[in-house]
Amino acid sequence: MKALITGATGFVGAAVARAVAATGADVRVLVRQDSELGNLDGLTVEHVHGDLRNPDSLRRALVGCQQLYHVAAHYALWARDPSIFYDINVTGTRLLLEAARDTGVQRIVYTSTIGAIGLPEGGGPGSEETPVSLAQMAGDYKRSKYLAEQEVVTLAKAGLPVVIVNPSAPVGERDIKPTPTGRMIVDFMKGRMPAYIETGMNLIDVDDVAVGHVRAMERGRIGERYILGNKNLMLREIFEMLSRLTGVPAPTIKLPRLAILPLAYVNKWI
Repeated sequence: MKALITGATGFVGAAVARAVAATGADVRVLVRQDSELGNLDGLTVEHVHGDLRNPDSLRRALVGCQQLYHVAAHYALWARDPSIFYDINVTGTRLLLEAARDTGVQRIVYTSTIGAIGLPEGGGPGSEETPVSLAQMAGDYKRSKYLAEQEVVTLAKAGLPVVIVNPSAPVGERDIKPTPTGRMIVDFMKGRMPAYIETGMNLIDVDDVAVGHVRAMERGRIGERYILGNKNLMLREIFEMLSRLTGVPAPTIKLPRLAILPLAYVNKWI
């Protein structure tokens, strides 16, 4: 069994590559010419060069593969040119999945995000079935991932054997950029967080996210989506947990959201 993995040089993708390799599958990874390959150290994988915006390169990468894990995405909170989110996350996903259809890939797992899951009107956690709309998506990253999911669902209804997974906020090894969650932890460790704005998030070990991808490939129902999460925590609880583990004092000053939000908009404009 040969599996192509996109995004394998990144945080989640590298964990997925290791989990898939552990099943005994032959792993092929799609990388750009300028990709940093450090996250793949110690793995025996086949490298193929390509770009999600180049359909010919995608078809070449998929030839001979029975499985596809599409983990790659443009993941950022902001971009000077927002079109990059839609070019890579939406159009790139559609081009890749169409190439998988044309080359006869047997099973596909598409990595979405918890941000594409809806929230109940009365509050509380959402589920895979909670209704959601584009209007509920904040920011170009979430909007692009929501639209990409719609592309995936459309192709699934047309017969493409694809399953969707929605990871929450993964933490763990090889978060080299780091991700926004990882940056929060790094800033805490370096004493750069004297205050905080209370919010909630769901944390999960990145290796558990990777196992969830493999389980979705093995057992997921075509066209369905599966949340990959672990524990709902308030930010204060996360800092207290980190403080117990490291000895770094947790911030005690909680800032009011409404006072900080205007500064966030100014910062984005600058």
